[in-house]
Amino acid sequence: MRSSRRSTLLAAASALLLGLVLISRGESAEVQVAVASNFAAPAKSLARAFHRTTGHRAVISLGATGKLYAQIRQGAPYEVLLAADAATPAKLIDEGLALADTRMTYAIGRLVLWSRDTDRMDSNGKILSQGQFRRLAIANPKLAPYGAAAVQTLQALGALERLRSRLVEAANINQTFQFVASGNAEVGFVALSQVTRHDRLQKGSAWIVPANLHDPIIQEAVVLKRAGRNPAAQAWIRYLASNSAHEIIRSYGYELPRS
Repeated sequence: MRSSRRSTLLAAASALLLGLVLISRGESAEVQVAVASNFAAPAKSLARAFHRTTGHRAVISLGATGKLYAQIRQGAPYEVLLAADAATPAKLIDEGLALADTRMTYAIGRLVLWSRDTDRMDSNGKILSQGQFRRLAIANPKLAPYGAAAVQTLQALGALERLRSRLVEAANINQTFQFVASGNAEVGFVALSQVTRHDRLQKGSAWIVPANLHDPIIQEAVVLKRAGRNPAAQAWIRYLASNSAHEIIRSYGYELPRS
């Protein structure tokens, strides 16, 4: 008798839990998220965790921050922007295209000089002065903040003019990585997140560029006005500030704001 009653209670509890899950999933929505190319891998991991946590779906579109900004101004259907800088979200707010109270710093990026060859890179970046390469890949500095940071680094080292003829310019940081990974360029400035996971270099050799050689790569997110009352857009921004999201972001080599 007791066993039968216990089974009935368990069945009732399971049914209640299932009902709550179904109600939650019934209110799920989809959000279109424009993401700077450097953040491609963590964004995809975050989207999966976001769906598991909230039931909402984040549809990720990648590109250089400058290109995404131009697309937003031209009416692209994005609802949230994860930029690779702080200036672009600020411009969108000033232009009346984004909501000021949703602007947040979601990550602080790190620049790395990387080669697919395991023994090419030294720990101090001396390869830039020794010039033991034919091509050096960088992202377009006019569109990609990581490309701008690469140029600043070369300027700080007094190497920009000397190496200018060897520069291979990519449309974004993902293409920069592909140039180096394919061997079309022996070395390139890429995002640390593209070559490390859990503080371990996945392949090749790398020099992590000292942060004082370029402006901080402060990456900010903002909800666009076209998101309207889409609950998934607000849920995505809230999720980015959660401990769960922070763990994922850190695992790809990003730092987080102290606040």
